[in-house]
Amino acid sequence: MLKKTATLFRPKLIICGASAYPRDFDYPRMRKIADDVGAFLMMDMAHISGLVAASVVADPFEYCDIVTTTTHKSLRGPRGGMIFFKKDPVLGVDLESAINNAVFPGLQGGPHNHTIGGLAVCLKHAKSPEFNAYQKRVVSNCRALATRLMELGYKLVSGGTDNHLVLVDLRPIGMDGARAEKILDLASITLNKNSVPGDKSALVPGGIRIGSPAMTTRGFTEKEFVEVAEFIHEGVQIAIEAKKLVSSSKVQDFLKFVTSPEFPLTSQVSGLRGRVEALTTQYPLPGL
Repeated sequence: MLKKTATLFRPKLIICGASAYPRDFDYPRMRKIADDVGAFLMMDMAHISGLVAASVVADPFEYCDIVTTTTHKSLRGPRGGMIFFKKDPVLGVDLESAINNAVFPGLQGGPHNHTIGGLAVCLKHAKSPEFNAYQKRVVSNCRALATRLMELGYKLVSGGTDNHLVLVDLRPIGMDGARAEKILDLASITLNKNSVPGDKSALVPGGIRIGSPAMTTRGFTEKEFVEVAEFIHEGVQIAIEAKKLVSSSKVQDFLKFVTSPEFPLTSQVSGLRGRVEALTTQYPLPGL
């Protein structure tokens, strides 16, 4: 599809990258498509930059003209961003001067030196064996989560994961991401509703997105992520039962109902929350 679309429209820039894509990227194929139509190739690796730094997923730098990233997601640094570019001219363009002139003074003001210092510490840590081992655990933990969810009967977009996240399609079981997210939030499980392929509305998306980095940082292993999958399953089942008790099809009515004193499944949610917190309090946040 990308090749067909690029050949038809012949864009000047092709961008790869995603916020809810559980698989690795085929950079050589994208590079060839970009070359065939005379386009720049850019990768936004914001969500996977930590995994790229640890070489646990494919490296975009060999194939892309420009690579951008945030620094506070899987890289575990301060809030900020970085732009990498090829030093030699590409398609007759000096990327260094073009990007620098676009960033300052057009888009960015004074530097935040405390953020730059935090980023320096982050990047030094990213070169360490400990960081590499951490990122490998992020991937193995996510695969354990994905495997258990599939064993419990859930459909995963792409059928699994190669990185730090899973995207679960809840539509086959008659559930949506908005309702599931709310019940799980009430049970102290933080994830987000997310669109899945084929959705007709982003307001009531058909899936949920779950990531492994945060709890891996707190010390979870594959064993605990199997428990996480089972907790999520229990929460989704409560959401299914709650949906049956609401006569209205509107999500807002569902959200009001499950937070009202009349909600009859409060004890089930409370019981799940108690077991979730009993597990997570064994793994305190770093520094607290």
